[in-house]
Amino acid sequence: QLQLVESGGGLAQPGGSLKLSCEVSGFTPERQSIGWYRQAPGKEREGISCQSSSGGSTNYDDSVKGRFTFSRDSSKNTVYLQMNNLKPEDTARYYCAALEGGCPRRISLWRPYHWGQGTQVTVSS
Repeated sequence: QLQLVESGGGLAQPGGSLKLSCEVSGFTPERQSIGWYRQAPGKEREGISCQSSSGGSTNYDDSVKGRFTFSRDSSKNTVYLQMNNLKPEDTARYYCAALEGGCPRRISLWRPYHWGQGTQVTVSS
């Protein structure tokens, strides 16, 4: 059964860091493109980072580029999102998703087909 479980969210101060994890089961992570999304209160869910199954393509939304880093550890069936220099506007519920196809540079072309339950990130002083 395909399953994605996020963890690592919490409260951080502006300028601080958090590392989110997404443990996957039911498929082999290195053969699956994965995306990270977030949804702030009153806003639509937005894609922020993805990586192709081969790891050859990693893309970021401009809002997180240079601050967030996507990585994966196949031995643990887990992908990560390292978030540095957090800002209050990063406050949202963060989700990982299995993507059909690859990880196109254009976020509107990402095709998520299975989601985790999300983990809450709050950035506040």
